[in-house]
Amino acid sequence: MEKRLEDIYPILEISEDCLLSRRGDMTLCFELQLPELFTLSDEEYEAFHQTWLKAIRSLAADTVLCKQDWFLERGFEAEQGIDDSFFTRSSNRFFNERPYLKHHCYLLLTRKAKGRRESTSLFSGLLRSSPVPPALLDTQTLQDFRDMAGQFSRILEDSGFVQCTALREESLYSEKGKKGLLERYLTLSGESAAVMYGDLNFEKGLMAGGKQGRLYTLGDAADLPGLCGSRVNFDKYSTDKTKFSVGFASPLGQLLSCNHIYSQYLFIGDRVRTLQRIESKRLRLQSLSAYSRENLLARDAANDFLNEAISKGRLPVKAHFNLLVWSDDREEEKELKKKVSAALSQMDAIVKEETVGAPQIYWAGLPGNAADFPMNDTFDTFAQQAVCFLNLETGYRSSLSPCGLRLGDRLTGKPVHVDISDEPVRQGICTNRNKFILGPSGSGKSFFTNHMLRSYYEQGTHIVLVDVGHSYKGLCDLVKGYYFTYSEADPIRFNQFYIGEGDRLDTEKKESIKTLLLALWKKDNETFKRSEYVALSNALQQYYEKLERQPELFPCFDTFYDFLTADFTRSLEGDKVKEKDFDIDNFLYVLRPYYHGGEFDYLLNSRDNLELLQERFIVFELDNIKDHPILFPVVTIIIMEVFISKMRKLKGVRKMILIEEAWKAIAREGMAEYIKYLFKTVRKFYGEAIVVTQEVEDIISSPVVKQAIINNSDCKILLDQSKYQNKFDQIQELLGLTEKEKALVLSVNRANDPNHNYKEVFISLGGVLSKVYRTEVSPEEYLAYTTEEREKLRVHEAAARFGGDIRKGIQALVREMRENTI
Repeated sequence: MEKRLEDIYPILEISEDCLLSRRGDMTLCFELQLPELFTLSDEEYEAFHQTWLKAIRSLAADTVLCKQDWFLERGFEAEQGIDDSFFTRSSNRFFNERPYLKHHCYLLLTRKAKGRRESTSLFSGLLRSSPVPPALLDTQTLQDFRDMAGQFSRILEDSGFVQCTALREESLYSEKGKKGLLERYLTLSGESAAVMYGDLNFEKGLMAGGKQGRLYTLGDAADLPGLCGSRVNFDKYSTDKTKFSVGFASPLGQLLSCNHIYSQYLFIGDRVRTLQRIESKRLRLQSLSAYSRENLLARDAANDFLNEAISKGRLPVKAHFNLLVWSDDREEEKELKKKVSAALSQMDAIVKEETVGAPQIYWAGLPGNAADFPMNDTFDTFAQQAVCFLNLETGYRSSLSPCGLRLGDRLTGKPVHVDISDEPVRQGICTNRNKFILGPSGSGKSFFTNHMLRSYYEQGTHIVLVDVGHSYKGLCDLVKGYYFTYSEADPIRFNQFYIGEGDRLDTEKKESIKTLLLALWKKDNETFKRSEYVALSNALQQYYEKLERQPELFPCFDTFYDFLTADFTRSLEGDKVKEKDFDIDNFLYVLRPYYHGGEFDYLLNSRDNLELLQERFIVFELDNIKDHPILFPVVTIIIMEVFISKMRKLKGVRKMILIEEAWKAIAREGMAEYIKYLFKTVRKFYGEAIVVTQEVEDIISSPVVKQAIINNSDCKILLDQSKYQNKFDQIQELLGLTEKEKALVLSVNRANDPNHNYKEVFISLGGVLSKVYRTEVSPEEYLAYTTEEREKLRVHEAAARFGGDIRKGIQALVREMRENTI
């Protein structure tokens, strides 16, 4: 039998953002922002559980709590910009249409009309219409209801787990180009207006909006699991040492990979009347217990229920939970029952597909119509147990901050924008932007770091890298940065005496050059006298005065040395400076190897790569000189000067220094003190210092890392630590990780999707926010970041075909890879 929707439509109107039903019920709607999946600890799950209990206890009798979690299959669509870089465009193409579940959580609080008849499957408003009550509601009743709903939402928000947003009339009604909540439910679709409309058909199952749906219910206590709780172990990410937790109802939420709506109903009745009803039921069963063992067991169950309610002050409620699933793909419809069965079996619940009562249950799910729910499909329980079946989590959310990098949702790989620098500082989670990265060889450490640096570079950051192992050569070539490395054929070259256009000889520059000259002159264990320091200051001042008078002279070590041997020597003689105060001959003799014709004459006389202050990507590759007694100290001092100059002179510009394989550099006393200084002061200059290392022993054995770096790095990034699983307690104590963070770290890469090539990374922000993300990139990014020798050679060979253009070489390689795949 056909009916017109307007004849049975239960919603009379929306008044002051409140849904009013034809039977006098009123409903206020909220959208909830839940915690992200895989981020809560055992203690947080229990605290969240208690928050829901406290909020439910604030509800008055004859209130219905309906929580609907909508999970809609979507494909990722990136926002395209005209200024997008080569890597951003390639990443957008790679992730385009990546499937994920878009989640919306709606909380619908309904106050039943006074004297309303209890609804059942036979008396559903879907089957018979009701006249509009003469006195629908009065102003005071609505105000009392608003106050109660406000108190309920405040309790949830004060917990820190949930954000509640009251839905306004425009979100409930449809507008041009956008469907409201009511229409979305009737068509089982998203907010977009582009949808095929169809009849509601209940003759062959449940069809809405042209989609064939299936309804699975948990409406009978016999179908429920024997035990329930606020959380449950997630075996995929658990280890012998740690138990990984998810919400008890998570298998019916984000973990169920299909279009579905998970509806959770709690009916708050009068506690006294409820206990009286169950007491009457117990007495009837008592009289019938002699005739049936089932009656005897039911009597004992009712008796236990009453005893617990009275002795422990439990709140009795009626509850119902159902899962509405559908698919736009006819072939996928066959798999829906398997997916739902698997999800419910994880909860030890019995799968029951509702057929006869599906129309009434679906109709009651229409926002504002929860009071018309058929009560014969509910069961008696306590609020403590009912809350266990609420979905508590959502998918990963992107940060709105313009700073950060693109990582992947752990479950689906959907790209999310993550700010690990500015937003945590603004929110008070972190006090600095420094980062400490720990990852064994092969864990993807250099790969993640390349990805992070590329993202920050494209956002305008000035980056200085201290590298060991040529991990960043490809990225440096792509961004056309400066790459300082040493080889016999092309030794490393600098020029600390050069002052760029618009720059000047300030105190900081002079101190940097003096430090360099003293390092070349004195041994590590030698001290310098005050008179020697003054003499060097005078020499520099007079040298730069001469350069001003003779602009044809090129500032470098050679011309400075010439100045010392002639002009400055005569000046010392004229001032009668004694040899014991400043031994000029010894000074010139020791520095002679750096002058023209000397062993290291190339080192300080460069005429290239001079404008380092404005260069945004600089790599100092130390692999070939890390053990050199002369070159390494010099390069160390130059690195100090370059970054400190950027730090102090570039106002309002983000600066970043990253030190790879830190222990090799920290082993030297000068570099160690510099790192200590950096990590304590760089935050004051809109900068961040990052140390990367791979061995646990290196962290523990280095007091610099332990005392200065770790204590001043609020962002800790760890990659796969499975090889250290049996001695992770030592790392946990050193880094100050919580038990939740330990479980997260040891879950990294334990259950990766075999259909995608990626590795996971753990990020902790101030010990407050901790998550595991995917590091998954496009083929173009992969070829740029790779540290595999064979792949790097292929990139260089391809680039050589295009005149050394690495970008074109990478594009050609990617085309070849796709053609071979096809």
